[in-house]
Amino acid sequence: MEDKYLHLFLEETSLYNNIVLGHLLPSSWWVSLPRFCQAWLRNYIAGSLLYLTTGFLCSFYVYYLKRNVNLPKDAVPTTKVMLLQIYVSMKAMPWYCALPSVSEYMVEKGWTKCFARVSDVGWLAYIASLIAYLVVVEFLVYWAHREMHDIKPLYKYLHVTHHKYNKRNILSPFAGMAFQPLDGVVQAVPHVIALFIVPTHFRSHIALFFAEAIWTANIHDCIHGKVWPIMGAGYHTIHHTTNRHNYGHYTIWMDWMLGTLRDPKEDAFQKAR
Repeated sequence: MEDKYLHLFLEETSLYNNIVLGHLLPSSWWVSLPRFCQAWLRNYIAGSLLYLTTGFLCSFYVYYLKRNVNLPKDAVPTTKVMLLQIYVSMKAMPWYCALPSVSEYMVEKGWTKCFARVSDVGWLAYIASLIAYLVVVEFLVYWAHREMHDIKPLYKYLHVTHHKYNKRNILSPFAGMAFQPLDGVVQAVPHVIALFIVPTHFRSHIALFFAEAIWTANIHDCIHGKVWPIMGAGYHTIHHTTNRHNYGHYTIWMDWMLGTLRDPKEDAFQKAR
């Protein structure tokens, strides 16, 4: 019975392979690969396309369509800066894509608490589990991110790659994934750890994993969304300029509870004094 249920996960990942690889590559190039390699190749292609598409669309909207509305002139990065961020991100992308491939393998083996269908638990339990998943991810990402700053060797040899972009005119949507590879993987690991703690809908896990490309582009575009309690770009820009505030991921709650929150309104007031 367990093997039959686990087969649902295999069917789902096979569907993802067919959607991405089947439409972009000749079948002779990938069908004979081991399942893990198929997953990595699919994640690499899908992740790269999502990162580049999101970055270009966000940049076009922010720096061209809304340039004179939302941003001061000194907050527009040069093309050279954005190309460098793309280079750093794409160099790390093969490593980033190994992590969801590992998580898929563990799900297919039945090692996690994942469930395949919402109907297996019901909508109420699904919503509760999704909220719990997001809480676990928020908690773990906050501490992983904070320790990247507090433990000096981690900052010096890993996190500083991302914090080279410490001013508004060198932050862009493309900076969202411009990490030293190990740093980027460590900060995404909470998505995998959560699978062992919280019953999680597998498709939702995959969607949230890849939504990271969209989310990180959004919080690096320097335009503050002003939607409480979301960790918008206004908060995250302060994180890049001070190096000691706003470590949170999706929300400001962890920073608020632990005293590391700095509000963009207060920051603007301090600068105006």
